[in-house]
Amino acid sequence: MLHLHQSIVLSGHRITHFVLPRGATAVADTTVRFSMENSACCKEKLFASHSMHTPSSRSLACLASSEGHDPLTRLKDDLPVHGLSEKIVGVLGGGQLGRMLCQAASEMAVKVIVLDPLESCPASAIAYDHVVGSFDDSATVEEFAKRCGILTVEIEHVDAASLEKLEQHGVDCQPKASTIRIIQDKYLQKVHFSRHGIPLPEFMQIDDLEGAKRAGDLFGYPLMVKSKRLAYDGRGNAVAKTAEELSSAVAALGGFERGLYVEKWAPFVKELAVIVARGRDNSVLCYPVVETIHKENICHIVKAPASIPWKIGKQATDIAHKAVCSLEGAGVFAVELFLTRDGQVLLNEVAPRPHNSGHHTIESCYTSQFEQHLRAVIGLPLGDPSMKTPAAIMYNILGEEEGEQGFRLANRLMGRALNIKGAAIHWYDKPEMRKQRKMGHITIVGSSLGTVEAQLNALLSEEGRDCQSAVQPRVGIIMGSDSDLPVMKDAARILDAFDVPYEVRIVSAHRTPDVMFRYASSAQERGIQVIIAGAGGAAHLPGMVASLTPLPVIGVPVRASVLDGLDSLLSIVQMPRGVPVATVAVNNATNAGLLAVRMLGVGDPDLLARMSQYQEDTKEDVLTKAEKLQREGWESYLNP
Repeated sequence: MLHLHQSIVLSGHRITHFVLPRGATAVADTTVRFSMENSACCKEKLFASHSMHTPSSRSLACLASSEGHDPLTRLKDDLPVHGLSEKIVGVLGGGQLGRMLCQAASEMAVKVIVLDPLESCPASAIAYDHVVGSFDDSATVEEFAKRCGILTVEIEHVDAASLEKLEQHGVDCQPKASTIRIIQDKYLQKVHFSRHGIPLPEFMQIDDLEGAKRAGDLFGYPLMVKSKRLAYDGRGNAVAKTAEELSSAVAALGGFERGLYVEKWAPFVKELAVIVARGRDNSVLCYPVVETIHKENICHIVKAPASIPWKIGKQATDIAHKAVCSLEGAGVFAVELFLTRDGQVLLNEVAPRPHNSGHHTIESCYTSQFEQHLRAVIGLPLGDPSMKTPAAIMYNILGEEEGEQGFRLANRLMGRALNIKGAAIHWYDKPEMRKQRKMGHITIVGSSLGTVEAQLNALLSEEGRDCQSAVQPRVGIIMGSDSDLPVMKDAARILDAFDVPYEVRIVSAHRTPDVMFRYASSAQERGIQVIIAGAGGAAHLPGMVASLTPLPVIGVPVRASVLDGLDSLLSIVQMPRGVPVATVAVNNATNAGLLAVRMLGVGDPDLLARMSQYQEDTKEDVLTKAEKLQREGWESYLNP
């Protein structure tokens, strides 16, 4: 039996038509190996690898694949592997997402080539190769695919029909063309997810003004009018507040001939997003839920993790997982969601690629969304998506002015960001500045969301004050009266010794319960991680605060004028089940400060090391005193 391979051009060398017996090997400037493998469909596979004699040339692998086949096993059996993979990953699109894919690929020595019409696209400078051409032109995409072992996308507005044709000819597209076809038509996307039981805002197609008015009568106003295709970053959306505004909303979107549909207005209180990764083996991992804040319909700020109840986070993750599992192919998917006033989580839309809501993962997670996408499409094991830092915030650098003035403003902003601890700058190197265009982003990681938010606010403040001064307290020292301060000052001194930022407040459970409520319920959001509460008498303050916050609370019994502080101690240790409060000895705020440092040290190696040194120092102090007593005797010791 004979195998026929079409001619292709490789770095200036042409492989002409070869007709060889199965298993035969042709050796020239190009080495071609043929092998047959069994698959579920009993199809034969054709593999070709290209090796040049000149060291400056680039290797090329054109590989066909099938569902259910382990690419790592095949590579091991059929190709020499120098690194994680010899596959060339082709990316349709060379924007900032393509650029960051290339950056992740360079760390693993994975070769990524991009197809983009702009010669100076963001990915061009760092890609293994950049082919200048349109990613929605069928002939160009087909020619580009010949150079790739795997074809993926960084933008969904490509020619799905071309991808389907390529798949029929054995090209490995991830995610699948069927997924791209569904996602790039937002109405078709809504229909698909509705059929799979995913909660959505109500929607319907409109073909004329009468149909739009019927939708308004059914859904009420305001009414969201949307384009089915080519809609992103707020483009393709228009709001009609009344029936009279329907005509202008339709006109703003290009008319009914563009293909429109409407959605019932979703009264959301937060916009959420979940990055979901699916491997070639159908394994699925979800990143922590984030909150996205938009400015003029463009993603402006991303907070990770989102400040939402655990149940809401679970609901959002489950919806995102289910939505991605209804699609075909491997890769990273971004699932955008609405959280409504009544606690519902509704799917907004899905992107079959890395996404703006996942940029923070480069610094904040063990595996960035870009590395994860490469792992998924190549067939490597998925990486750990969990956060390696307690909190992160991502700020999009959007063009503030056109041209050079816009570049100068962005440069100043990035210059201030260099002064922020935990900040990382990503500049996309786009040659042209336009208002509201995404030019880069800044990610700040830190010990709490309150801390990174304060740092971002300092960065963005018009006064441009020193961003380093924006230090958020990690410990709250509270007491019911200033009469407790002589005792509670010892906790502050310990925190000073360990360089732990803190705040001291008078918060009375009896005289100012509203202040106590606000303090306790906002502490976590503001970045407080441990609360030390001093209390005398009935000692209600520690227990009441512990009932209002998930943070650890340490109670300090303060000696009062009667009962010698025993009443406070017994009150603190008798909290009802479900309201835990740690405690120390009467008037021993020093130990409360040390216990707070130990708690923080669980996630802070530097603090843990300093605590170990503190223990060593106290040990040395005791040994020094013991040696002096033994050497001088007790009388001289007491009367130096």
